[in-house]
Amino acid sequence: MALKDKKNKKYIVEDKKSVLKSFGHALDGIRYAFSTEYHMIVHGYFAICVIIAGVLFQISYFEWLICLILIGSVIALELVNTAIESVTNMITTDNNFYAKVAKDLSAGAVLVMSVVAGFIGLIIFLPKLFELF
Repeated sequence: MALKDKKNKKYIVEDKKSVLKSFGHALDGIRYAFSTEYHMIVHGYFAICVIIAGVLFQISYFEWLICLILIGSVIALELVNTAIESVTNMITTDNNFYAKVAKDLSAGAVLVMSVVAGFIGLIIFLPKLFELF
């Protein structure tokens, strides 16, 4: 890494990285979250269940788009939550009010998205389930 000075503004310029290396780092983060975060595993199981249900009920193209956007949103938000918790833990191990607020807010964001995804899932899948009976 090189430190450059442009009009008295310092910034860090990283050495050129390959796109493959960048994807590798992103996949490392996803693997880390799935291997260490219980809630990420729960979201993964729900995602698999939604995909299986989508195949079994032959949901429409539009319904697939909605389901995939919701799955991606919940998992991405859980990754952000994990990042916020990791940085907060790195900064302080004390009982700090603002650390708690940061962690609670990021966890709350995941909860809101998960509940919304669940309700939308019910709207998509319940009518199809009722058609079976």
